[in-house]
Amino acid sequence: MAEEPLDESTVNRARVSATRLLRTLLRNGKAMAGLSIILVFIILALLAPLLFPGDPARITSAGASTPSLQHLLGTTTKGQDVLGLTLWGARSSLFVGFAAGIFSTVIGVLVGLSGAYFGRGLDEVLSLVTNVFLLVPGLPLLVILAAFMPPGLGTVIVVLVITGWAGSARVMRSQAMSIRGKDYVAAALVSGERPLRIMIREILPNMASVVMTTLLGCIIGSIGAQAGLEFLGLGDVNTISWGTNLFWATSDGSLMLGQWWIFVPSGLAIALVAFALALCNYAVDEITNPRLRRPKHATKSTAATTVARKEEK
Repeated sequence: MAEEPLDESTVNRARVSATRLLRTLLRNGKAMAGLSIILVFIILALLAPLLFPGDPARITSAGASTPSLQHLLGTTTKGQDVLGLTLWGARSSLFVGFAAGIFSTVIGVLVGLSGAYFGRGLDEVLSLVTNVFLLVPGLPLLVILAAFMPPGLGTVIVVLVITGWAGSARVMRSQAMSIRGKDYVAAALVSGERPLRIMIREILPNMASVVMTTLLGCIIGSIGAQAGLEFLGLGDVNTISWGTNLFWATSDGSLMLGQWWIFVPSGLAIALVAFALALCNYAVDEITNPRLRRPKHATKSTAATTVARKEEK
């Protein structure tokens, strides 16, 4: 059966492209604030080898010292520069967070989209596997996998992906099933479009906002989960990251001694990155959810209407 072009006006009315979403995000205040914070962290992480050359984890006899002009964030009990550890830690923490978040989202999209489109037996199998992973408690599974797998950033990413893809798959399946019943998808089926082409060109673009929201959530969760694992000593303690910085701060007794400058920077960095990603997430919701979008003149119109009604009474 020959493939016929779809009604472009119908497709364009229904489709919210990823490109258009990104352009709109760049004009949103919350998104720009969040992206600016993330960009600052990325730049500092890339410049870490230039700002603090050598091994930042090298132990010296200087001991712990409060912030000063020589060491802006002070030093640890081992004489390590806290600012250097924080910037070097950003490299691995951001890498693991973004990598695990992207892989979790991609697997979730593939599983959810395939199950929703093909349905029947495939959907039942994929839904069963997804439900099993959702029912298994996340933290115990993280601890077990991290304890029995060799230490390293690759292991942490694999563990986070294994425990993080199911939630995104459930969201993607639900969204894809609602889109599959749209008129433009039915038109594509009637015209003889291949299933893969329909999923990529007709269904997936309409899920752009959901995919982006899920991705941001997965990245936030991955950064927090990595820090939690390494704080418990289940990661590679020889790798510099925000989680291992907190682990060594606890092991060296900094928390007990009240040496706040040793553990606060890494904890604050995690909180700031999570806050920045949350701002981007709120921006996506604000753009894609009509109920959250309120015209600038809405307040004035509402006030004028209220005054008019009072005068009528």
